[in-house]
Amino acid sequence: MRTLIKDTVNETGQSVTVRGWVNSVRSYGKLIFADLRDRSGLIQIVGDEKLKGIKEEDIVEVTGKINPRLEKYFNDKIITGKIELEVNNIKILAKSQELPFDIHQPELNISLPVLLDNRTLSFRHSKVKAIFKVQEVIINSFREALRAKDFMEFQSPTIIPAVPEGGAEVFKVDYFGHPAFLSQSPQLYKSLLVSAFERVFSVNKIFRAEPSVTTRHLTEVVSLDAEMGLIDSWEEVRDMAEYTVKYILDQVEIKCQKELDLFKVSVPHTTDTIPSIKLREAQQIIFERTGRDCRQEKDLSPDDEREICKWAEEKYNSELVFVSHFPTKSRPFYTYPDDENPEFNQGFDLIGRGVEWLTGGRRINDYDTILAHVKEWGIDPKTIDLYLQAFKYAMPPLGGFAFGAERITMQILNLANIREASLFPRDMERIDKRLVKIKRNKKDNDKKNH
Repeated sequence: MRTLIKDTVNETGQSVTVRGWVNSVRSYGKLIFADLRDRSGLIQIVGDEKLKGIKEEDIVEVTGKINPRLEKYFNDKIITGKIELEVNNIKILAKSQELPFDIHQPELNISLPVLLDNRTLSFRHSKVKAIFKVQEVIINSFREALRAKDFMEFQSPTIIPAVPEGGAEVFKVDYFGHPAFLSQSPQLYKSLLVSAFERVFSVNKIFRAEPSVTTRHLTEVVSLDAEMGLIDSWEEVRDMAEYTVKYILDQVEIKCQKELDLFKVSVPHTTDTIPSIKLREAQQIIFERTGRDCRQEKDLSPDDEREICKWAEEKYNSELVFVSHFPTKSRPFYTYPDDENPEFNQGFDLIGRGVEWLTGGRRINDYDTILAHVKEWGIDPKTIDLYLQAFKYAMPPLGGFAFGAERITMQILNLANIREASLFPRDMERIDKRLVKIKRNKKDNDKKNH
């Protein structure tokens, strides 16, 4: 029976069988030492000629006796640092080819394209694995936070009949001879479901055909969405978003300390209540601090986001800040206009460490108003008839928020590029392989055929 490596610490003097990858090999005369890893940790194995011929990343099964190490050879960096496995028998389960780069160094000193081109191998590096351990906790904590508040999870369609979010940045799909699109957001579906279930959330893939390559955008994103009905105000939605984000950060700090230490980072700090200001207030602050006049802009630029975060940290000791009340015309048709000044809406963004983390707000729930906005935004009501049905039969006051799992992972770990936070990143230059390589290979094949 197989024993996980972490459990061998309780098996001193016993014979065990472990399976895993050869992490490193060291030869000292007749003795050969190797580190073996599985999902639970590392253990040192020691043997003679039985270990000859094994190399890094070979997958092996080892049977042997667990012995205590001499105190001077203790390794405090691993859980099995006070024991070792004396090899009686070794069986090679799979052989590895020569590695294109060393994945066992503390840092992967390779370019991002090379790292992504060799994704299967780079996943095995400790820091790369740590990224997705943190991301798993982020997603699970999102679920835990909202379930604790009586939200129900649902799965939204990926293929949709229209583009209610507006813009041309969508992927078109031939759906049995009919035009369709990959979803930019589950917004319409989560709003529709609020009319029946009151509180819902989803973990969904969304798609943005943005014709640009930046360090913080992807074309395929894991979107964490929540929507709630029977609300009193947009502040209630903002407060739920704050609770959710704080819960996530708390859980990452509790469950991922090893991973945070590996990246030499900590989760963003904030106050009991995240500071919240309106867009025009933020722009006035930026103008006074920098002389840069953005006071009539419809949104914050990347420089503006960084500056307002500096202000929030200096004034409130918070790395997070809410910015609300954007121009109504700059947001989707369903965003609720402010009662006091309808030129601005009751939407908000959460900005953390100089980058937008989350967007949300109150939604219009009156049928006549939402229909008027649909037409004003240039959307054919027939294309979103299913969504509008809910308003015909009374939609409760509602609001919600959404954020990308990759973006928050990137920000927590201070990664240089969001592609590092995506298991299999998609952008206009890559679908698993770099598209330039695919194009080059096609040209080469065409030349051969001619």
